[in-house]
Amino acid sequence: MAPELVPASVKPVAKPLTLSRAFVTFLAGNKDYVKGVVGLAKGLRKAKSAYPLVVAILPDVPAEHRQILVDQGCVVREIEPVYPPENQTQFAMAYYVINYSKLRIWEFVEYSKMIYLDGDIQVFDNIDHLFDMEDGYFYAVMDCFCEKTWSHTPQYAIGYCQQCPDKVRWPGAELGPPPSLYFNAGMFVYEPSLATYNDLLSTVKITPPTPFAEQDFLNTYFGKVYRPIPNVYNLVLAMLWRHPENVELEKVKVVHYCAAGSKPWRYTGKEENMEREDIKMLVKKWWDIYEDESLDYKNCPQAAAAVAAEVEAKQVNMEPFIAALSEAGTVQFVTAPSAA
Repeated sequence: MAPELVPASVKPVAKPLTLSRAFVTFLAGNKDYVKGVVGLAKGLRKAKSAYPLVVAILPDVPAEHRQILVDQGCVVREIEPVYPPENQTQFAMAYYVINYSKLRIWEFVEYSKMIYLDGDIQVFDNIDHLFDMEDGYFYAVMDCFCEKTWSHTPQYAIGYCQQCPDKVRWPGAELGPPPSLYFNAGMFVYEPSLATYNDLLSTVKITPPTPFAEQDFLNTYFGKVYRPIPNVYNLVLAMLWRHPENVELEKVKVVHYCAAGSKPWRYTGKEENMEREDIKMLVKKWWDIYEDESLDYKNCPQAAAAVAAEVEAKQVNMEPFIAALSEAGTVQFVTAPSAA
């Protein structure tokens, strides 16, 4: 029996707009991933989000890329890398090692709640209502165990997947309890906290790395407070061919271009599954947003109003933020306007 999910039609709680909320993403290096973040900022703007996009960047992000993000209305925050303990683990992808740096976003305590989105994600419909879900839980979309990078696990060996748990039953008598629900860490809703931040960094220093790096770590750390949400909030493209029965494409709000060859700004259509019509359509939808100059921050009147409201709100009471920063130590950041 599939686990109970938070309904896709999550209704906002009647409460006044708070500007202590934000979307957040992560950027490292000097390659072309900055295009993904620009696309995300413009996608949030098209979806008429009321909240800014914070970009947590590593020191190796060049000045020209930082300026591009500022010009697109992003709040740019520099963070220091986080490295796991060294061991012989082979990561599913070599670059996963740098993803542990995402743990720094728990330090952004000037925001009461944030929605993390990978840079290869696009938001096609407003998801601001996710901020209104009950506090105290970690919300994310369940992942799939069917790809070869899971070949080191018993669930892959027997063909079991939490996306279709009745198709291949978990043999409890032989293997014990079924695996805990496992989420994809490309999108999640969380609450920044200095206590959690400090504990995350302390815990990761003594936790041996595993193939899926920070995703495995976060699943272990937040397992007891994890609540699944529908895949319309993080459609991993491989779901289209692995579990099409679980996908209602017309209802999808957030698309995760993480399948091999699917990054829209690198798309050639030559990799496996990339000639599918649904993939071509989703890549085109991303480009339609990225190339739409009316969605650039400078051309978007609604963004100016959001910035003014944010500045006014922050002028009202900065004491909690200042106290938090004093506790956290020095934080480098570049302020910039809202992405909304």
